[in-house]
Amino acid sequence: MASWWRALVRAAQRHPWPTNVVLYTTLFSAGDALQQRLRGGPADWRQTGRVATVAVTFHANFNYVWLYLLERALPGRTPRAILAKLVCDQAVRGPVAVSAFYTGMSILQRKDDIFGDLKKKFWNTYLTGLMYWPFVQGRSFCPMQMDAITLITNAIKWPVWGCKEINNMAAAGYFQEVGGNT
Repeated sequence: MASWWRALVRAAQRHPWPTNVVLYTTLFSAGDALQQRLRGGPADWRQTGRVATVAVTFHANFNYVWLYLLERALPGRTPRAILAKLVCDQAVRGPVAVSAFYTGMSILQRKDDIFGDLKKKFWNTYLTGLMYWPFVQGRSFCPMQMDAITLITNAIKWPVWGCKEINNMAAAGYFQEVGGNT
């Protein structure tokens, strides 16, 4: 194993929270960049910077603390504990994360109505998450350490979906219609 990899693993073990924040933010930003690339247009690094800002200021920290508290409140890997974690995660963290993403992005885009995107996109995003993420997280809650769960199951989850929604709105000329702040 490369010495840089061993150093990274040691740093993650010594400082799991900052390591998760850096890795989460990197993957969150990569999700936005990937979504832009898949659309075939030019890279919008300002957009990716806004996504990174939402990730580092809220999502990475919130998810790390949430999963830590969830594991303390509902310890164990039994089917009952996993089901309780999934229900609690989707009922509490899901709406908070979706709301923070759309509201945070609207604030950073300097929109007049910072809740406009949230009102338009919340239910579609949240219900999509309910259909997909419990299966991913159910698998993740079983064999992995909690620090790895933050990185693997949450790091790229909403940026690909949320950034797709934002990029679709930009392609449709939405931002020019509401003030041109992208």
